[in-house]
Amino acid sequence: MALSTLSPTFTTHSSSFLPKLHHPSAAAAAAPFPSNNSLSTPPTVHKWRANVSFFTGFLNNNKTKNPEPIKLELLEAIEPLDRGAEATPEDQQLIDQIARKLEAANPTKEPLKSDLLNGKWELIYTTSQSILQTTRPKLLRSRRNFQAINADILRAQNMESAPFFNQVTADLTPLNPKKVAVKFDYFKIGGLIPVKAPETAVGELEITYLDQELRVSRGDKGNLFVLKMIDPSYRIPSK
Repeated sequence: MALSTLSPTFTTHSSSFLPKLHHPSAAAAAAPFPSNNSLSTPPTVHKWRANVSFFTGFLNNNKTKNPEPIKLELLEAIEPLDRGAEATPEDQQLIDQIARKLEAANPTKEPLKSDLLNGKWELIYTTSQSILQTTRPKLLRSRRNFQAINADILRAQNMESAPFFNQVTADLTPLNPKKVAVKFDYFKIGGLIPVKAPETAVGELEITYLDQELRVSRGDKGNLFVLKMIDPSYRIPSK
């Protein structure tokens, strides 16, 4: 039963650049001062300035890009694709390219430590066919899919809308500041009937872009997920 946006089938990732300062040698320091008409910039100063120029240029070239135009490009590409159900392989390739540009501009380097992660998100695009339920007639597919994460208690919850309202909850284990292991514990059929998840219901999820409006994640099966924040105050019910 496909329930979520966590993969797999959440059947809901120097000092070496500092300029080297060249100090005058002891002999140069002991040399007599030049007369006013013979003052010139020592070669070591030219070299220091060149190194500083390289260093500042390196920093400027590596500043995080403005993600807003890339977000707009991604949202426009996603909009006609019914959350990915109507995407062709060419569409998927294009969206993956745009997503990678956005990931390169990620302003949140350690998303698992950020309050921006907490709350209820709506899935707006995925490549996961199990979540999109493309093998079912359209009338039997979930209209909307949601995912809630509470990083402070390391819990996640995936929810389907009509017609079935299925849910699944999971424990999260951080693997690094961007990636979690996922262990599903209970499915809820129709949102009401609890069914214990099998021990094999596990996966991994890497959060590759995060801001207050949008999240991009990648699962361990290679699936891409794009979600928008709809309720930052949402809390997952206790076990």
